[in-house]
Amino acid sequence: MPRLTPLKMDELSPEQREVADAIVSGPRGGLRGPFDPWLRSPVLADRAQRLGEFCRYGTVLPKHLSEMAIILTGRHWDSQYEFYAHARLAREAGLPEPVIEAIRTRAKPEISGAEAALYDFVTEFLATHHVSEPVYARALAEFGERGLVDLIGIVGYYGLVSMTLNVFEVALPEGVEPPLS
Repeated sequence: MPRLTPLKMDELSPEQREVADAIVSGPRGGLRGPFDPWLRSPVLADRAQRLGEFCRYGTVLPKHLSEMAIILTGRHWDSQYEFYAHARLAREAGLPEPVIEAIRTRAKPEISGAEAALYDFVTEFLATHHVSEPVYARALAEFGERGLVDLIGIVGYYGLVSMTLNVFEVALPEGVEPPLS
């Protein structure tokens, strides 16, 4: 049961409305996920949604790798909504179903190359809050400095998203079963 009553567009303050309009008119097209809770703090909502727009649509990482980082982060935080929403996007971006399923069940997927470098980097960082030199060097070789900075931006932003979704118990769409156990 959601902890917050969803905001109604016709009841938003001018500041909230400005941010809501920016979100709805952008590439997301709607106020799903963390945006309703965030609108209670319009400045935070505005800054977070702009960072999120970059992290989702503007990094140098290929789309399937961005989505892999997002579902790894959502899984780390046990965020039902985040995993549900981005597993679909990961599929659409070409991440193989066995990889998505392994992440969902906390198994190590059978992967190599850039996918393995990203998996090891993100999972080690989320588990230990640090990255060992060999894992860092491999990720740096795959993604370069800008790619690593973008990757940490994705993990950080979707950590915030996952925490928001969990704390405020944002509900899955009606009829959707929780994907994580």
